[in-house]
Amino acid sequence: MDRLRFQSFGSGSSGNCYFIGNASSGLLIDAGIGVRTTRKYLKNLGLDFENIWGVFITHDHADHIKAVGPIGEKHRVPVYTTRKVHEGIQRSYAVTEKLYSSKKYIEKGETIQVGEFKVTAFEVSHDATDNVGYTIEYKEKRFTFATDLGFIGEEVAKHLETSDYMVLEANYDDQMLRQGSYPVYLKNRIIAETGHLSNDQTGLFLAEKYNKRLQHVFLCHLSRENNLPEIAYTTVQNHLEEKQIVVGKDLELVTLDRLNPSELYIFD
Repeated sequence: MDRLRFQSFGSGSSGNCYFIGNASSGLLIDAGIGVRTTRKYLKNLGLDFENIWGVFITHDHADHIKAVGPIGEKHRVPVYTTRKVHEGIQRSYAVTEKLYSSKKYIEKGETIQVGEFKVTAFEVSHDATDNVGYTIEYKEKRFTFATDLGFIGEEVAKHLETSDYMVLEANYDDQMLRQGSYPVYLKNRIIAETGHLSNDQTGLFLAEKYNKRLQHVFLCHLSRENNLPEIAYTTVQNHLEEKQIVVGKDLELVTLDRLNPSELYIFD
């Protein structure tokens, strides 16, 4: 059996893009880093855009869609997202090459088959035109992406609780945000239910909802100004270990770099 593979190409306000697939094909989640950089990282995996069955966009903020035009139109990779997100992409200043033939519409709650992968979009709470997370199913393994969300609602929790692997936001440290230089309106935007998840929110959820199916948690979209990888990791680890869930034994915990690709993870 060709094993499931994952690599983050970039995770943060400078650009977000993730590969999920196997040795011969796969999907991209978001397209927020340069198209040439994306292609370089794919080639490092022995792949090219012709091996990508689709790009699945979570929302229309610039750091998630900057490269979607050339990937979709020039390289002919289908671009999947909701109708409202597609409308936001077409309006976005960040997308200089608009989408036409590559547009594919999906509905929240609907599962579609794309190549060897089943993909389900679900509602998340954020302040873009529309917002979704994705669960990818491959040979009885489930991988859920939930990034850019202000709280973990019932639908998000349902997907996370049944996953073997997840990319989950840990955007900010409460103290760093409160004491930082951001203006009050921006701090309020971040902590709102349509903003971002804190390290504590993520850690508390994982500690409360952990089950033995869960193997890897990748903490994503860490803030440059209001977080540090070691703070995010330690905060989440402490919440887990308060519930006797041991990182490195019961599950693996990884912080994803904002600017650089992660290592390639190949799952059993």
